[in-house]
Amino acid sequence: MAQHAQIVGKVEYREGDGPLIAIRPGPVKAETGMNDVTLSWVDEEVRGSTAIPLADFNRFVKEGKIKLDA
Repeated sequence: MAQHAQIVGKVEYREGDGPLIAIRPGPVKAETGMNDVTLSWVDEEVRGSTAIPLADFNRFVKEGKIKLDA
């Protein structure tokens, strides 16, 4: 199930073993799977997407770094 959300705090993800990468503040689409949440966004002409563990997503929401749209 997809829902719209806003990144309003420091939300980071890691690609493989690489460094942490910040997701810029603004609107994202969050698609929840069994074990993870895929976040996708558009930053000017660049589209971004990443899957983060469901536990991390829930922590970001609880900490107020991701706000879910009603």
